[in-house]
Amino acid sequence: MEIPCSHCGRLFKSSPRHKNQTYCMRSECRRAKKAAWQRYKMRTDPDYRRNQRTSQAQWVRQNPGYWKQYRERNPQKTERNRILQTIRNRKRRKKGDAKMESSDLIAKMDASKQKQFQPYGQFLLVPVIAKMDALKVNIIAISNSYG
Repeated sequence: MEIPCSHCGRLFKSSPRHKNQTYCMRSECRRAKKAAWQRYKMRTDPDYRRNQRTSQAQWVRQNPGYWKQYRERNPQKTERNRILQTIRNRKRRKKGDAKMESSDLIAKMDASKQKQFQPYGQFLLVPVIAKMDALKVNIIAISNSYG
């Protein structure tokens, strides 16, 4: 019997050995299934959550400076993360009725130099509801010298 994949929506024939199969065998769908399982385990299993945190802390100790080097190698991803973090901070501020202290923010407000806004360049359009993917667009200045 063919059923739709929970990730991509394509019809696939489920394996007779796996009665509750809901994901097809495409690699991106298998990754999505694993990610969903890990999110579920992190929410529901305190031992798994503790194990993951311990493993991550150990990896960070064994790879000092990795994230600093990663940010230097990937400035676009670093900038995208800053934008998304600003959005998360705003959402967090809106949820609480009480005023947020500056210490509640993850990054200091005065940590970066102020820049003059230029209405052209590369920008990320970040949806606020439902989707996590950002769309990269180029905005180009057009001169008034049309004949």
